[in-house]
Amino acid sequence: MQSASWWQTGVIYQIYPRSFQDSNEDGVGDLRGITRRLPYLCELGIDAIWISPIFASPMADFGYDISDYTAIDPLFGSLDDFDALLAAAHAAGLKVILDLVPNHTSDQHSWFQESRSSRQSDRRDWYIWRDPGADGGPPNNWLSEFGGGAWQFDPTTAQYYYHAFLAAQPDLNWRNPELRNAMYDVMRFWLRRGVDGFRVDGIWHLIKDDQFRDHPPNPQFRTGDPPHHAVVPLYTTDRPEVHGVIEEMRQVVDEFDDRVLIGEIYLPIERLVAYYGRDLSGVHLPFNFSLLKAPWNARHLARLIDEYEDALPAGGWPNWVLGNHDQPRIASRVGLDQARVAAMLLLTLRGTPTIYYGDEIGMEQVQIKPEDVRDRFEMNVPGQGLGRDGCRVPMQWDGSTYAGFSGTRPWLPVPENFQVQNIAEQHKQAGSMLELHRNLIEMRKRSRALQCGSYRPLVATGELLLYVRQHGSERVMVALNLGPEPTAVTFPAGELGGRILLSSNCDRHDEELASELVLRGHEGALIELFPGLKSGGVTSNLC
Repeated sequence: MQSASWWQTGVIYQIYPRSFQDSNEDGVGDLRGITRRLPYLCELGIDAIWISPIFASPMADFGYDISDYTAIDPLFGSLDDFDALLAAAHAAGLKVILDLVPNHTSDQHSWFQESRSSRQSDRRDWYIWRDPGADGGPPNNWLSEFGGGAWQFDPTTAQYYYHAFLAAQPDLNWRNPELRNAMYDVMRFWLRRGVDGFRVDGIWHLIKDDQFRDHPPNPQFRTGDPPHHAVVPLYTTDRPEVHGVIEEMRQVVDEFDDRVLIGEIYLPIERLVAYYGRDLSGVHLPFNFSLLKAPWNARHLARLIDEYEDALPAGGWPNWVLGNHDQPRIASRVGLDQARVAAMLLLTLRGTPTIYYGDEIGMEQVQIKPEDVRDRFEMNVPGQGLGRDGCRVPMQWDGSTYAGFSGTRPWLPVPENFQVQNIAEQHKQAGSMLELHRNLIEMRKRSRALQCGSYRPLVATGELLLYVRQHGSERVMVALNLGPEPTAVTFPAGELGGRILLSSNCDRHDEELASELVLRGHEGALIELFPGLKSGGVTSNLC
């Protein structure tokens, strides 16, 4: 029986720093604001915070275009502010994960400024430069994920440089060993400072084809799809050589005790799991985004969970995500009623859950008026609903002006419903979404079965999703009704007997069950199964 690490048994909470808490009245969240809200995070019960980029940046992509990897952008504060946040978080028992963006820099980074200065620059090969194609245009047909071509002509040296995202975000050349070592030194800088790990942005993008072959056309491309889906990115993502690079990154992290390496990877499950690496030498957690776009019905989710569990390598630890800074809010995707059921799913499946800030109160996707749009993705591809501003609006703390986020107009508009849907109000409401999250997280902390026990799916039909989590003699059955109609299931004698630990409406505590379980529409329940009933499992306990 192996012992579990904090990143396996804990709950991770993502903070988009621009939108969490403003402390200096400039309308943008900052590090001191996060420090101020640590008591709330401790009360919620989470174990680690992952902070989206806070490094020096011109903010073309709001921090994902870094101009100095070892400096804090003044918009967020100072290095002293970061050290104070880190110390306060650690004193409160919280881990701190930073967002590392190694695929590209800002075009204002000194590395790129040197690289573009001359073809003979010592850092020329730190980025991806190519001569024009035979027709004098771009070298090939690679496309930017933010719209348009992925090659930008630079007149200084009469070559093109590659950018997977904005032209202001030139891609680094991870085939260059000097560049790799420089980035590993960046990682060591923050690890020595005491950070508990990294979430690595765009990790499946790091290596590109060294022959620069054209992408094949995508036969499934349809009008209205994101423009870059017109081709299949065979030569710019998920290249086999990337796993050697990730092994090196993991070795850097392993120089320090008890740290975690998480990878952002938008790939099908069968390709995603390769990022655990040979003998688990890759990232500890390749982010599993399968729930972000999954059809919300019980049968599909049951198959998805089984496929993921079956695909995991021996010893690979699962993880689940319902929302992040790039995707529409879960409450808007499935509705507020089902968002409660979704929370029960996220926090009871086997593996590490990540909560996106505000999801614990059911924050919804906000329709951004054209004059308020800030996301360059939306500006580059207008009218297709691809912008990400709507899931990045300020945290709704209370009913005061600007929802308690700031004393001045925020960088993005505050949702219209903030006076009724906020943390202060939900603190007062019995059975609120916030109370549900707090109860679920507290239950995880008390239950070895939920933290690290085995997972066993149970046969169900219709919109009922059933599974058992077990550790030793402790068994918890999770029953989720993903539909609006009541549902009941009758079990053979000896297979059900227990009491409800928690329902999604927080109103059925200690209700005892015999042979029948009845769920209302949009209801979920956690049931403690009595000892002596039939049991079994398909995955071993972690701890």
